[in-house]
Amino acid sequence: MRFQDLLAYKKSFELSMLIFKMTKTFPIEEKYSLTDQIRRSSRSVSANLAEASRKIKIRKTLCFKTHRL
Repeated sequence: MRFQDLLAYKKSFELSMLIFKMTKTFPIEEKYSLTDQIRRSSRSVSANLAEASRKIKIRKTLCFKTHRL
């Protein structure tokens, strides 16, 4: 299963897009502090799910190859 098909990934991606749109309305003086931090943290959820999926695939591949020996 691809991580893009996971409900958690889809919801986190939608939420990060919503957060990005909402933070466009923040005051300009907050552009590089609060806005940036909120945007980065919202993207990290999707990124962490993608990274975990990759690690699981690698682990499964390694287990499969070691069992074949």
